[in-house]
Amino acid sequence: MNNIRKIFEEIKKHVLKENPPVLLKDNILDTPFKKFIAIYLSPRTKDSILINVCKNLFKKINSFEDIINIDINELEEILKPLGMYKIKARNLKKVSKEIVEKYNGKIPDNFEELIKLTGIGKKIAKIILAEFFNKPYVAVDTHVHRISNRLGIVDTKSIEETDEILEKILPNDIKLEYNKILVGFGQTICLPKKPLCYKCPVKSYCKKNEKKRNIGNTRKPKH
Repeated sequence: MNNIRKIFEEIKKHVLKENPPVLLKDNILDTPFKKFIAIYLSPRTKDSILINVCKNLFKKINSFEDIINIDINELEEILKPLGMYKIKARNLKKVSKEIVEKYNGKIPDNFEELIKLTGIGKKIAKIILAEFFNKPYVAVDTHVHRISNRLGIVDTKSIEETDEILEKILPNDIKLEYNKILVGFGQTICLPKKPLCYKCPVKSYCKKNEKKRNIGNTRKPKH
């Protein structure tokens, strides 16, 4: 698709103005350790909730060693607002121990090593590689899958298929920001159920908007 860069830049301009929750996280994630923890805890959790949990967590811990040493009950209590908080607390302790013991406290910088760690799947590994190490990976979640299809960038039925195609067609520089920018767009304009099409800067490319126009054109005129 020849318009990918144009579409992405228009979306990015909007997202930077709106300052959605996904970007607000950056204000409190001022070290690689903090950023890793936020990314690790992010699945199935709204960014607005994640921000508050991280603020409370970082009052208690500041390193992987701190996580290993904190009492599991205290950690669970801090993470309680998150989805699946007990599993996340347990896994956070495990992954911290793995990073300290196997990687001398340093976060691995390649995909194969990252997905060996407890609780890290394909999407989280790609986000870490893009945001930490400036490596051209694109992470696909529900926002990225939905919006990429609505805009005709891909035509897919599954997140896995979208992931495979975007890795092939997106320019490397766009891959680095694609997840964060499209998530921000999905939080502010391209909402899952009731998108704010009237405010959308790229609605002329949108399949959903095109369907609305076509339906309007097929209505019978009133007499």
